Amino acid sequence: MIELVLLACLVNQPDSCQDVGLTYSAENLTPMQCLMQAPPQMAKWVGEHPGWKIMKWTCRRAGRYAKT
Repeated sequence: MIELVLLACLVNQPDSCQDVGLTYSAENLTPMQCLMQAPPQMAKWVGEHPGWKIMKWTCRRAGRYAKT
């Protein structure tokens, strides 16, 4: 399973960052599909988490990062 991994930092405290893993519901998702679906998923996450800014992101095998 693939997940979208974000490095998100507080807007007012840019040194306060955390890794966020967003797991896709599709089990057969390829890394390329993850990359293509990432922008709308990141926009949704930012909309639900005001005050946070995404600094970096990538797609990786699921289960390596904490969920929030």
